[in-house]
Amino acid sequence: MSTAAGEGAGARDPHAGGGPEGGPTGPENARHEGGRPRPLLRGVLPAAGAVLVAAAGGLIAVGCFLGLYVRPTSDDWCAGWKARDMGVLGITSDFYMTQNGRITNAFLSGLIYGDGLVGAQILPTVIAVCFTVGLVLLGREFVRFLGGRPRVLVLTACALVVQALVYFAGPRSYQVLLWAPATVSHTVPSVVGVWMLLLALRTAGHPRTAVRVAGLAVAFLVGFAMGTLSEPFTLVSGLLAALVGLLCLPRLGLARDWRPFTWCLVWCSGLACGLVVLYTSPGARWRRAQQPAKESMLSSGELRGAFADWQHMWGSVAGRPAFLGAAAVGVLLGLATVLGRGRRCEPVPGKRESRRTVPRGTLIALLLLPVPVVLLGSFAVVAGLRSGYGPAGWTYARTWTSFLVPMELALCGYGALLGARFGRRFRARRTDGPALVAGAVVAACLTLASVAVLVPELRRLTTTTVSRSVAWDAQDARIRAEAERGATDVAYRPLYIGGLAEPFYTQTYERDWVAACVSKWYGVDRIHRG
Repeated sequence: MSTAAGEGAGARDPHAGGGPEGGPTGPENARHEGGRPRPLLRGVLPAAGAVLVAAAGGLIAVGCFLGLYVRPTSDDWCAGWKARDMGVLGITSDFYMTQNGRITNAFLSGLIYGDGLVGAQILPTVIAVCFTVGLVLLGREFVRFLGGRPRVLVLTACALVVQALVYFAGPRSYQVLLWAPATVSHTVPSVVGVWMLLLALRTAGHPRTAVRVAGLAVAFLVGFAMGTLSEPFTLVSGLLAALVGLLCLPRLGLARDWRPFTWCLVWCSGLACGLVVLYTSPGARWRRAQQPAKESMLSSGELRGAFADWQHMWGSVAGRPAFLGAAAVGVLLGLATVLGRGRRCEPVPGKRESRRTVPRGTLIALLLLPVPVVLLGSFAVVAGLRSGYGPAGWTYARTWTSFLVPMELALCGYGALLGARFGRRFRARRTDGPALVAGAVVAACLTLASVAVLVPELRRLTTTTVSRSVAWDAQDARIRAEAERGATDVAYRPLYIGGLAEPFYTQTYERDWVAACVSKWYGVDRIHRG
């Protein structure tokens, strides 16, 4: 309708045709009515979001509650006594000089274990809360990019579903969420990566120079810290930043200036500097010296072996269809993005928005960007694991988080684009309301099914974690009592969980580093199998 007609609406002819309010009729009214969310669909989307928040949030809440039942195992023993006896700076120096060079990893371990087990027990909750908030804020930016208004309930459902799948859909749930050495090395970096992406979106193109410079400084420092924290995350995030930086070259039309490219370059520089410090550290050199001589990881034999390991790894991931739940909840987000628009999102009559044309090839490259990041990044991780741990390195599933998180976010994003396209296609058709409702219900049901598949794994995790904590507490009280009476050699019964090492994993006691750390933990000279 023209502006003049809109201004004259107050003087309508009472005998004029139209709807109850005297508005337009025919196809124009159909478009007007179809352009707004149907009442039924307005109720389905929030209801689906609420159900998914309750379902996925309930699983994550149980996982966080299990943190209270976490007890030391494997690397916990070593990090615990070192943080207690050496302090934060002492354990950081020890890691750099004698262990592996991961100084940020050591610093965080010192903070976490500095007060006994409290830090390790609350860490899952801290991770879940920070991850949820970061993903919701990132989803809000994505929804605005699609031209919609953020719906907090649906965004929260997406954040919780993605997290639940990352934590519980893989083969090593205990290590991914509850075991502090693995969460610090592989889960925390993904959380930091989400927040750094938000920082890039907020500061890279900011009009104030001071804000941009501060953002670049933070990017370099955090990148350096990540380079000395987690090699798998460094490889995947560096690949992502490098490809994004290339797409943001001004000549490709995606970015107007060099600011996004500069941010990516600074982030990669921080990662590279951190990785160099880690690789050249005395601890890393000592660790490499302990490994038997073998072919270079770039040799044809090692590359073929890494490719076979990479296939085995993806065979394991493909055998867990619950991961596809991220795409289903993304479809729901896309529908909510398009169909949840109100008048605030409608174009103003007579006002043209300036749009910048991006070359079609650049847009296609941007759309397909997650594919090489996930595939090449996962191969780099597997190749690194094979180099460090041998042919069985690919089974260290805790490291998969570095590329599973980008994969899940990409699936959610692709699902959202599909849902938005589906919603736009039928939004203006008045008779297609049932199809939209059916699409939303199907997406919600598929997502709920993928979450329900995780329940048996969480039940098993709950049983093993709680039962082990009870047995551990009883054994801990006995050993401490014996140590107080002056015993120097105490009995210890291995309590296995999560596929992790416990004392007596090897027949040669002198090579049993777990037993040595348990002895240091309790202040005795030696332990024997109980």
